Amino acid sequence: MRKIDLKKEYRQLYRPSAREVSVVDVPELQFAMLDGRIEAGQSPGESAAFQEAVGALYAISYALKFMSKKREVDPVDYGIMALEGLWWVDSGDFDFNRQEAWNYTLMILQPEHITAEMWHDALAEQMRKKPNPRLAELRLERFREGLSLQIMHAGPYADEPRTLAQMQAFAAANGYAYRGKHHEIYLGDPRRAAPEKLQTILRQPVEKVAG
Repeated sequence: MRKIDLKKEYRQLYRPSAREVSVVDVPELQFAMLDGRIEAGQSPGESAAFQEAVGALYAISYALKFMSKKREVDPVDYGIMALEGLWWVDSGDFDFNRQEAWNYTLMILQPEHITAEMWHDALAEQMRKKPNPRLAELRLERFREGLSLQIMHAGPYADEPRTLAQMQAFAAANGYAYRGKHHEIYLGDPRRAAPEKLQTILRQPVEKVAG
């Protein structure tokens, strides 16, 4: 059985430094995706729909992995990648301090050999075996983020603003302007890890400012 290591293949995207901001060009990749919204005053942990969305993404990801390993021709094994989230608010740029609803796209990277046919078969199986109201909202989609800044944030999610300020200072000093949506990649599991031991990649698409 062939094995692939996506974490190793895309190491520069998923193991950034925690000490300094890096510049990366994120290629077009394939993701399982799901959109949603967390109402004002509610945290992700308090949102049942958000928890169902996370469960649906992991369910389809493990179903695809199992299906990939059981293929008669060229079976492939691989590790499930981290949960990721794109975040934005209706009023403009994402800001932790704004007391308004947060929109999100949750996603998990999928290997290139996962086909639309495999996706539909795995999704149908999950909907039959393990009903989840958010399974029907899943989609397999290609996404290119392009030029971006990123850094590893170590510690509680509530402390992210200090790391984001470091990213903003780097952007200003090096002639980058923000574009697109705030991106987080959750390498730690808050259900199992102490807040101070969490690791979250913070990524922000940018464009070079002329001048």
